[in-house]
Amino acid sequence: MTHFICCQCGVQFAASVAAPGHCPICEDERQFVRWEGQAWTDMDALGRDHRLAWRDEHGVTGVGIEPSFAIGQRALLIEEADGCVLWDCMSLVTPEIVEAIGSRGGLKAIAISHPHFYSAMVEWSEAFGGVPVYLHAADRQWVMRPNPSIVFWEGDTQLLSNTLTLIHCGGHFEGSSMLHWAAGASGAGALLVGDSAQVTMDRSHVSFMYSYPNIVPLGPAAIRRIAAAVAPFAFDRIYGGWSDRNILAGGRQAFDRSVARYLAAID
Repeated sequence: MTHFICCQCGVQFAASVAAPGHCPICEDERQFVRWEGQAWTDMDALGRDHRLAWRDEHGVTGVGIEPSFAIGQRALLIEEADGCVLWDCMSLVTPEIVEAIGSRGGLKAIAISHPHFYSAMVEWSEAFGGVPVYLHAADRQWVMRPNPSIVFWEGDTQLLSNTLTLIHCGGHFEGSSMLHWAAGASGAGALLVGDSAQVTMDRSHVSFMYSYPNIVPLGPAAIRRIAAAVAPFAFDRIYGGWSDRNILAGGRQAFDRSVARYLAAID
């Protein structure tokens, strides 16, 4: 039995003798099936020609797969006194990364913004003794590898610690979430957005889409819902879903400016 991994979205599936016939996440209109057709790998095969790389992301550690795999996102490791929290996830986990995170206090929780980044979340959890994986309950249907470690949280917010709060914003997916880190940016606050609000290439704005690869925008009601969800939180920095896609200062103003620009464009 093998836990197959989709080569296009990087999500790991429940164990099976043969590869699944299709990937529901990629067949959804927010994603796409590879032009060459559906393809699968597994953790061992992926580890033979890919590696996990660490890099500093201005006060937080980024963990990415090299060479790039699937959607190409990187996870972020937030270190606290009683252990680390992993924001978003990767399709590869190795003994080296387990040892490295262990040297920084170990992993106490995983939280993921939306289904495109679920990747090998259960494998990561089990590598650290079954730590909880926080997913918003509205996206329950997109879990391809169920596991008791998964915590389906509900409502508008979920506290992970005294300084970490999950925010349900919806939009890209019904359960799309962001993570507010009150201690981030030297105490000025940081917002970790995944691609619930994607940091644009000028790194001074964010944008919002129902589907990024298929270029389907969100409507004004969804944007106002996202803005309202984020409104109570102070932050000066925004961490995007990919390496170097960050807004390092003036994040609150950039977010509000981006909402106004988006609404003006679609209205």
